[in-house]
Amino acid sequence: MKEIRCPHCNKVFSVDDSDYESILKTVRTDEFHRELEEREKGLQEKQQLEIDKVILQLNRDNENKLNKLNEQITKLQAQIDNANKDKELALAKEREENNKKIVELQNNLKEANFQNEKAIADLKAKLDGANKEKQIELKNQEELFNIEKKKLEENVEYYRDLKARASTKLVGETLEQHCYTQYGMYLRPNLPYATFEKDNEVSKESSSKGDFIYREKTAEGFELLSIMFEMKNENDTTTTKHKNEQFFKELDKDRKEKNCEYAVLVSLLESDNDLYNSGIVSATGYDKMFIVRPQCFIPIINILRNAALSSAKARYELEVIKNREVDVTNFESNLNKFQEDFSRNFNLAKDKFDKAIDEIDKTIEHLNKVKDSLLGTERNLRLANDKAQDISVKKLTKNNETMKKAFEKAKEK
Repeated sequence: MKEIRCPHCNKVFSVDDSDYESILKTVRTDEFHRELEEREKGLQEKQQLEIDKVILQLNRDNENKLNKLNEQITKLQAQIDNANKDKELALAKEREENNKKIVELQNNLKEANFQNEKAIADLKAKLDGANKEKQIELKNQEELFNIEKKKLEENVEYYRDLKARASTKLVGETLEQHCYTQYGMYLRPNLPYATFEKDNEVSKESSSKGDFIYREKTAEGFELLSIMFEMKNENDTTTTKHKNEQFFKELDKDRKEKNCEYAVLVSLLESDNDLYNSGIVSATGYDKMFIVRPQCFIPIINILRNAALSSAKARYELEVIKNREVDVTNFESNLNKFQEDFSRNFNLAKDKFDKAIDEIDKTIEHLNKVKDSLLGTERNLRLANDKAQDISVKKLTKNNETMKKAFEKAKEK
């Protein structure tokens, strides 16, 4: 029998072993389930606490992260706000500068328009003044032209009257005198290095001569200009009428022979020819030859002189180069001549030297032969001497009893 005490009333009960075992199993099972439930409950509570802790920690972490994110968002927003403010300030500043530039450009445009209008007004004023001056100048030129025309007409009348009153030779001489007088009046005082003289030397090729030669040099002595002048005129009453071209060939020859750069024919021939009456005419087919009327005598000299002055520097440099080339050519010619003379003299000397060497070689060869002969003679003499020294009475009397006896007798005596 087993005793069991009630936990509530402390009353003791007696039970069989089988019942005891059954009750014990029941109690154990109940306690086990109870303990199991309690443990499960404790585990659940513990798990719940752990879960609550984890959730709390996660909430705290999330809250911290959220706070950090909010802080970062706040900073970013502040930066964005600052950037927007800076951008707005920059835009405002740029807008202000653009407005200033626009205002400045507008002012510059106004100033430019003002200056352009002023320049246009000045140009118009200058143009009006220039037009007025041009009109005045044209009027003056027209007056001068009329004066010159009147002078030319007077000169034409003068020469016509001169032709009518003078012989052919006298007319020609009067034209020469006229040109000489014109030169003396207008050019001689202003050209200290120029000469205008009669050509008194007859050309060898053409057997003729010109009338005047104009030569001008620079202060350094370099020839600036040279002109061969020929004056031709004839009386209107003469039967045979000459043409200007009849004198071109001889004038060109005279120019070249007298070393003149230009040739000028001052002519009153073919008075009705419009070409020659138009002014200065270049002779067709002839280089540097001109035909002029007497009124163009001074202008042709001035024109050619101005052209020479314009090219004087280049011509001077060209002349220096030519002289330098002449010096070089002369030097090369002298050098070539010296080389030729030296080569000729060298060849002559070499021939004589070679002949002398040949003669010396021949003499040496002859002397060598004489030497060989002398050496041969010496050898023969030595052999002869050796043979002579080798001679004895015994050898001489050998096989000669008579000579042997004679020598013996002489020896006994």
